Amino acid sequence: MSEENSQDKQLPATERKLQKAREEGNVVRSRDLGHFLVVLAATGVLLGLTPVWVARLNEQVSAGLRFDARTVAAPEMMVLRLAQWALEALWMVVPFGLLIAVASVAAGVLAGGWVMSFKSLAPKFSKLNPISGIGNVFSKKQLIDALKGSLLAIILGSVGALVLYQSWPSMVDLLARPLPAAFADLGRTIGKVLGLMLLVIAAFALIDWPLQKFLFAQRMRMSHQEVKDELKQTEGNIEMKGRMKQKMREMSRRRMLAAVPKADLVVMNPTHYAVALRYDEGSMGAPRVVAKGVDVLALKIRDVAKEHRVPVLEAPPLARALYAHTELDMEIPVALYSAVAQVLAYVFQLRQAMTGAAPMPGNMPDLDVPADMDPHNSPRPNVTEEGDA
Repeated sequence: MSEENSQDKQLPATERKLQKAREEGNVVRSRDLGHFLVVLAATGVLLGLTPVWVARLNEQVSAGLRFDARTVAAPEMMVLRLAQWALEALWMVVPFGLLIAVASVAAGVLAGGWVMSFKSLAPKFSKLNPISGIGNVFSKKQLIDALKGSLLAIILGSVGALVLYQSWPSMVDLLARPLPAAFADLGRTIGKVLGLMLLVIAAFALIDWPLQKFLFAQRMRMSHQEVKDELKQTEGNIEMKGRMKQKMREMSRRRMLAAVPKADLVVMNPTHYAVALRYDEGSMGAPRVVAKGVDVLALKIRDVAKEHRVPVLEAPPLARALYAHTELDMEIPVALYSAVAQVLAYVFQLRQAMTGAAPMPGNMPDLDVPADMDPHNSPRPNVTEEGDA
């Protein structure tokens, strides 16, 4: 991103843009903080393992300088001894390398968090554009990183030269000292150098971490137009989801109304609630709800039922109880078996009377609806109107 293109970007990044950047692997990273953590781990490992390494080196050197007639007479013994030395060296170097690798991963996680993204590895041919490449070379971030790296190299070089100047006489004296003492003094000198390097890198890390956070926030800034476009896109997604939900609701209503002509009866309240029931003795253990609704949908269920000569009965307590305690395409609860059986028996008698096979029944008997099943007598359970789901 060039400086000219970012002049009009004065607004902070939105959460959506930050989340998208994180998914692409673009997070705050501090190289100096990572270097500090790696050098810190290396210093700790060296300080902890140096006594062990010095003891092993003393043993290997002592064994390597010990010869006898059998060793001189058998040249293959030298090859075997070299293999042993190489194996011992691996046992010292490999654990150190593994610990440094773990420290490097931990440094990356602590510096920018755990981000699992392969988008940054995808080839981008736009990066091959030499014009944009030159602009990136002279960007604010690259210039700051170059100045910071140069300053760090100068300071580390100066500290290293000073330590070498001060330690040079003792380093020369190592040639005249016994081997175990020379190894011990060399380990202390290396620890001193690492300690000074650690202090310098720590100072840079304390400066670089907030600096990288500031530069990242600058790169993520948005213009007014970008914020508006993102808001429109978000609202568009909400509107699309709303339209999809409305379409699913309408499809559910159509399927439900298509099942009303196959119902045996519709129980109403008389206009607020409507529940259509169907019972097949051969395939159902109990009557099943094939449609239900309130207000306008209830009236629609009633009209479809009358159009297809499905009996419509007014039984307010039962209608309310069925609507509140049943789901679509589910059997009625056991507590309502008695009341529904009374209604079905009444409908059967009515149909028999209409064909002349039986006398016309009187008024429908009082239904056995438990008081706690009627929403007017107890708090209504949290149900969703069928067709709105």
